[in-house]
Amino acid sequence: MNAIETKQLSKAYGGHKVVKGIDLSIKKGEVFGFLGRNGAGKSTFINMLTGIISPSGGSYSLLGIEGPDHKVMKQVGVMPDYSSFYTSWTPMEHLRFFSELSGSKASKVRCREVLGRVDLLQHANKKTGKFSFGMKKKLGIAQAIIHDPELVFLDEPTSGMDAESVIQVHRLIRELQEEGKTILMTSHNLDEVEKICTRIAIMRDGIIDKIGTMEELRAYYRSTMTVKMKHSIVPIQEQAKLKQWLESAGTLLEHGEAVTVITIGDEKKIAEIIRAFTQCKADVLRVEVEEPSLEDIFLDE
Repeated sequence: MNAIETKQLSKAYGGHKVVKGIDLSIKKGEVFGFLGRNGAGKSTFINMLTGIISPSGGSYSLLGIEGPDHKVMKQVGVMPDYSSFYTSWTPMEHLRFFSELSGSKASKVRCREVLGRVDLLQHANKKTGKFSFGMKKKLGIAQAIIHDPELVFLDEPTSGMDAESVIQVHRLIRELQEEGKTILMTSHNLDEVEKICTRIAIMRDGIIDKIGTMEELRAYYRSTMTVKMKHSIVPIQEQAKLKQWLESAGTLLEHGEAVTVITIGDEKKIAEIIRAFTQCKADVLRVEVEEPSLEDIFLDE
């Protein structure tokens, strides 16, 4: 089942189209990364799915139910980028309040369990007015999952957090996925998205420009790859033959006694290169392949 499905979903303000007819399917159990520069339309797109604004055209469904539907939102958790809390309330009070809004008031035991998952249990009874920005982000995640939703929207879940907290949040997201939850997250931390998301969409100018797994995005993006090999010394009588073969296999950037660097157009060539070294009585000790990062793909126009 698809946790999220949109068909030609669009939003216009006056004559200006912010979201231009998006078709998107996100399967149940995915951790889906949704990227885009400021003004690309990703916040508008998510706001339509979460019922904050109404679409101008198209349709969408959440957890198999066509939206907007008030009942399905009880199975949805949302953490906006800038969560606002009552400064005189404690995390416990906030979680009991937010869970009641979802239709099922959480017990104190459940609240303490969720606060433990975001490393706020020791601050359970502290007023949030004294919280740091990072602590408020953690509480935002807690309020998004307190009612045990099937679908969770996380907007910049780790911004403003220290490195240890980031690791904890990544672990929590993986745990939620293992529990069968679906997570749609935005982030400006591209390394984070590359590390934990099963699929990624990049939005530009109101449309989804690229979508796929990291491997699919790399395959779409790259035309060549650079391979660096550390190897044993090639016997003198084999050197000319090997160099000639390498030059026919790709663009030879460096060919020294112990290191060879070559640019190729197909990763299948890597196995052929290793066999060529072996046939020329040299051992390949290490192979490093330079591939495009998510940052390269994101910045590619």
